[in-house]
Parts: sequence; structure tokens; C-alpha cells
Amino acid sequence: MQLTPEKLAELEEMAYQIRRLSIEMITYSCWGHIGGSFSMAELLAVLYFQAMRIDPHKPGWDERDRLILSKAHGSPALYAVLALRGFYPIDQIYSYCELGGFEGHTDMTRTIGLESSGGPLGMGLSVSVGVALGLRFKENASGRVYCILGDGELNEGNVWEAAMSAAHYHLDNVIAIIDYNKVMAKGFVWDLMSIEPLSDKWRAFGWDVIEVDGHDIPALADALHRARWVMPRGKPIAIIAHTVKGRGVEMAEFNYQWHTHAPDPQTADKMLRELSYNYSRPEQGYSRLGVDQEKEAFYGGE
Repeated sequence: MQLTPEKLAELEEMAYQIRRLSIEMITYSCWGHIGGSFSMAELLAVLYFQAMRIDPHKPGWDERDRLILSKAHGSPALYAVLALRGFYPIDQIYSYCELGGFEGHTDMTRTIGLESSGGPLGMGLSVSVGVALGLRFKENASGRVYCILGDGELNEGNVWEAAMSAAHYHLDNVIAIIDYNKVMAKGFVWDLMSIEPLSDKWRAFGWDVIEVDGHDIPALADALHRARWVMPRGKPIAIIAHTVKGRGVEMAEFNYQWHTHAPDPQTADKMLRELSYNYSRPEQGYSRLGVDQEKEAFYGGE
């Protein structure tokens, strides 16, 4: 499918804003996962602003598509795209990891727009299979269940049990998207537990497979279009999205040390200015730099 120049510009802007807001909330809360949030920014932009049938004004709409974030530690990027899409005001993201605010891992009972709760890795595809079966029992033929998994997460045996179930029940309303950013919490995937040959594995489990550059927005839009409208033939579909951990900030790219790490306000300011430059946006630093400095002075300064 072809994107208009206007739509492409919108999706590029959303990917940039997802990264920007992710840094903001992670820095302000002093906790979070920058690397895995950044690697799926384009994925979420295309899903929420192009591919998925959703309505922020009717989050419980029966005919909606569902997004299950199996790699639930990437919640900052998901919270960001939900805010940008209009599910709640953007200022609400600053409650991330605050008492009574957005959870570090997704909690569907506390945040509007979430379709599942997460924490333990390897569970999301099982949830997706259950939701997809439920849609079938309700004779909802139009709804799709998208499940984003991390590459290191594929080491979990439960993922492959769910993959077998999806193929057994011919759930072509399930689209698994692997955020293949090549880096786990402690190093590269191929050093810690190789998952190759990845496309062959999914095919062996009875899935159809698409491989795509996970940062190429037109290619992503085309892959998601084909997965929804062209390829369904009684098989679930896996999209292997080749991505870069920490994409957009040099110090974080392919760097496992930014898997779980919150920058201090000064580092966040540098990161955001680098993002602005890399994505040809007006220079914008960390918006809460002064607020955090005041907090630091209050709690630890003199």
C-alpha cells in the first residue's frame, strides 16, 4: 500500500514524539526501559495511527482491534502513543511509576486503552490466543489481535506453546510482531541464547512470516496491510521487525546498559536535543529539567 506524503509525515512525527515522551517519563520517574521503548516507536506509530481499528472515545468498542504488549517493560512507549492518540491527556504520563499512577509494567485495570496486564515475559502470546478465540466465538470476524514480543522473550517456552495453539486453531486473526532489536538485558541475543533461524522456527510452528525493517515506516505499513487484508488463509501471521535497540540516541543504540536505565536530567536533556537533530525537529530539551533540579535540591541538596 502507498502512504500519502502527509500520512508519512504524521507517522514520522508520532515515532519521534513516542521517543521524546518516553525519555521524559523515564527520566522524571527515575526508572524505565529506554532501549526497548525506542526500538518499537515506528511499530507503535504505524499501528495506532494507520493500521488498527480503534476509537479513543470508545475504548471498549466491540469491533476494535486489540494490542497486547507482551514485552510489558516497554510500557513507556505504549503510554506515549496512547496519549498521542487521545486516550488521555499527555500530562498524565508523568504519573509513570508514581504512587497511584501508571505502572512500570502494564496494568489494564488502572490505565485506559490497555488490553492486557503484563510483567512476566512470555505470557502475551497466550493472552492473544485467548482473545482471538473469544473474538471467533463472538463471530467478530473483523477484529485483529496484535501481539508485540521482544526477541529475548522468545526464549520463554510458553511463547512456543501459544504459537502451537494459534496454528492448531487456525487463528489468522492473530498477528505477532517480534521487536527484533538483537539485545537483551545483559548482552546480545546471539551470545546469550540464539533464536535463529527465527523465520524458519515460526514457519515450522505453522505460521506465515513477513520480515521487515522495523524503522521503515512505508515498509511497516505495507507489512501490516498485507498481514490483515492479503495473507490470512487459516494461519496466524508473524511479522519479524528488525530494529535497533535505543534507536535515535547514539549512546543507547545496541547498548544493553540502556535496557533498564533512567538518565539523569542533564543526560536526558542531551538525548532529547540529539533526537531533535536526528529527526530534523526544532531543538527541544528535557522539559522538566528545572523541576527535577528543584526536587534534587529539596531531597538531597543543601
